[in-house]
Amino acid sequence: MEVPVVAKRKVNNLLALAVLATVIERPMHRYEIASKMRERGKDRDMDIKWGSLYTVVQNMEKAGFLEVVGSERDGARPERTIYAITDAGRAEMADWTRELIAEPEPEPNRFIAGLSVVAALPPDEVVELLGQRIGALSRTIDAARRELEQLTATNLPRLFVIEAEYGVAMMEAEAAWAASLRDEIAAGAFPGVDLWRHMHAVGMTPAEVTELVERGMTE
Repeated sequence: MEVPVVAKRKVNNLLALAVLATVIERPMHRYEIASKMRERGKDRDMDIKWGSLYTVVQNMEKAGFLEVVGSERDGARPERTIYAITDAGRAEMADWTRELIAEPEPEPNRFIAGLSVVAALPPDEVVELLGQRIGALSRTIDAARRELEQLTATNLPRLFVIEAEYGVAMMEAEAAWAASLRDEIAAGAFPGVDLWRHMHAVGMTPAEVTELVERGMTE
């Protein structure tokens, strides 16, 4: 099976994709683009840095994805440039969306980073910390479900809330996995938990534990 080649984007910033998905509705100036994206919670769906919006829009115009179609002035405020999406912009948005949906890509994750060094903490503390995480996830899940229910109650097509559904599903999966790990450690069923606990009780270093494991002295 041939491995797909990820395209090198002329403007490789997810904020650009959010802009295209907003401006495709109708021509807008930058302030309206930002307002629409905030209103729709795009900063929850993507890692958006609002301070870079001006630069991103400029770069998209240079790349041919947006074009200036006019300007407007509101009272004494500076003149606002109005942008419209081009045919190239529509093609870029469709191609980028295909890539994001079809091609998984490893992404940095703070929880994974913590798990990779969790041996630095004693198991009993990890049990407590996992409990805190599960509680926080539960509250976030409840809030996300309520928001999803409110959106559904407005008869908004499911097509426009599937990213929220996915977010809830991922949080539920993480909470279930964290609860399973917590219970396994708490019950003493986690492999090597006694050595892990002993390691902290006597102040052993990770190198010393590794040496014990290599020598088969883990009982």
